[in-house]
Amino acid sequence: MHIIPAIDLIEGRAVRLTQGDYATRKIYNTQPLEVAKAFEDAGLTRLHLVDLDGAKARRVINYKVLETIASRTNLHIDFGGGVQSDEDLQRVLDCGAAQVTAGSLAVRQPEVVAGWLARHGAERIMLGADARHERIAVSGWQEATDLWVYDFIADWQQRGIRYVISTDVGKDGLLQGSNQELYQKIIEKTPDVQLIASGGVSSMAELEQLAQAGLFGAIVGKALYEGHISLKELSSFTA
Repeated sequence: MHIIPAIDLIEGRAVRLTQGDYATRKIYNTQPLEVAKAFEDAGLTRLHLVDLDGAKARRVINYKVLETIASRTNLHIDFGGGVQSDEDLQRVLDCGAAQVTAGSLAVRQPEVVAGWLARHGAERIMLGADARHERIAVSGWQEATDLWVYDFIADWQQRGIRYVISTDVGKDGLLQGSNQELYQKIIEKTPDVQLIASGGVSSMAELEQLAQAGLFGAIVGKALYEGHISLKELSSFTA
């Protein structure tokens, strides 16, 4: 299983939120490149980079940070937040993202995301399936929908999506454990997707459980920044 550390961006700084609430922001580093380089130096190869400003504004804001990290590290970057147009998508790819996550847009304008899949392929376009009480949440988790997360993923799998990042919004940032039941259900219903868990990961033991459940990857955020999991531990896990 791939361990994928996260950097969330507000005003170009590395921050974390709790349950997607922008009022809970906590700044961890004003230089995200330093954080990314520390991940790379620890032997990690991937990075989950989220433009929280972009998610709220519905357009990419922090593309310069992406460009800097992509040009000065060898990390495989998946980027999300605010990619709502062909222009935004191309800019993000040009700035060095290896993969781009479509979440809210896959709900509001599925034909646009289907077009991206057709042009760029399933290796570049990922699905963001963020849920609260098993229902899809959009716009930086600020809006709820009536879409069941399982149906949403299954529909997009039929359209050609291969990689899915799923966050349980209710778990995110609380350090109380991830929703393993949710991920097991997704794997049971759509076993061919490459599922990446996000939200609530709090310990190395939990990462071991997620790996045994058959997930493609797990995103680690606040647990890393708050010292519940060390970079050394993650490095040994990936060795």
